[in-house]
Amino acid sequence: MRTALSIAGSDSCGGAGIQADIKTMTMNGVYAMSAITALTAQNTTGVWGIQEVEPEFLKLQIDAVFEDIIPDSVKIGMVSSAELISVIASRLKFHKAKNIVLDPVMVSTSGSKLMQTEALQVLVEELLPIATVVTPNIPEAEIMSGMAVNETDDIVKIAKHISESYDCAVLIKGGHSINDANDLLYSNGEYQWFYGNRVENTNTHGTGCTLSSAIAANLAKGFTLSESIKLAKEYISGALEAMLDLGKGSGPLCHSFDLNSRFGKKAE
Repeated sequence: MRTALSIAGSDSCGGAGIQADIKTMTMNGVYAMSAITALTAQNTTGVWGIQEVEPEFLKLQIDAVFEDIIPDSVKIGMVSSAELISVIASRLKFHKAKNIVLDPVMVSTSGSKLMQTEALQVLVEELLPIATVVTPNIPEAEIMSGMAVNETDDIVKIAKHISESYDCAVLIKGGHSINDANDLLYSNGEYQWFYGNRVENTNTHGTGCTLSSAIAANLAKGFTLSESIKLAKEYISGALEAMLDLGKGSGPLCHSFDLNSRFGKKAE
């Protein structure tokens, strides 16, 4: 069985972070493992608190995984401090990690800031160069590039700038645009649009985590980057279309929408 490691924060309400990653990876056919960067107290309405792990303990988690069950892919999510980012970069280089999907989580769906300002530069300088693909949404891509998106062509320019500056593929997610859910992949000097229909569902907590984890799972199984993105978008569309409605705010997706096992059935 192929394996994937999620390096991210914990979400106490289960819709994003490590919890979303494990659900997504499991539903996409790989064995999921984790290295937790932070504990969060949060629900669908907002983040109540964040408690980072010590850098040395994050190092121990990553080393413990790689020295026993070597991951076929790695997804990196919420990392709020420069010290933790440096640990991740150092250990992934040491272990020669492959298929690294970097989701630069800066702000939660509810609008809470999840990354310290000084951590952004370290993320860009140390993690982007070792990433297979980075998956910012439009606001995150603007922050990372220092450029603004005013029209569709600007997305291509920003993706090209990030890709060529740090030698990694870039998938800019269009979910923050108004009329569509189209994503742009820029890789090796070429770009490709992945078109999608916007699902009218206000429950979008954890969509970024879910997409990046699905991409990582597909890369672990041997799909190309383009194939991995296409399959991941199909999965996230299905999870949104299931219309799970939990919580008082922006609720989680239905990660298990395609779960047909007899163990998932309700009691008669």
